[in-house]
Amino acid sequence: MLIVFFDIQGIVMAEWVPSGQTVNQQYYIEFLTKLHERVRRKRPELWRNGWILHQENAPAHIALYVNQLLANKNITVLEHPLYSPDLAPCDFDLFPKIKSMLKGTHFVSVENVKSKTAVILSNRT
Repeated sequence: MLIVFFDIQGIVMAEWVPSGQTVNQQYYIEFLTKLHERVRRKRPELWRNGWILHQENAPAHIALYVNQLLANKNITVLEHPLYSPDLAPCDFDLFPKIKSMLKGTHFVSVENVKSKTAVILSNRT
């Protein structure tokens, strides 16, 4: 699984979830902590002026401790309507483009897929 955070300027952070890892609230809190630091370094204007996080309603995203972390770090969350997968920007913009660029390529390992995907994502930053 690939988790990607991006804005109008490009990719802010992308990370592969380790094989066998469940994206639970503990994992997501660790990820959001890294994202918070990445925004500080990569988008300092957002760091100073505030930023809005758009995420789906997955259980890890709406867990109590996740919401507390977001509130403590003053990260505003754009509410995602229930049962509205059509509003996930990755699903209709980013992922189809990545899939299109990978189409027809034979990969011998998952690491090759990850490497090629990393190249594609780095070209979008």
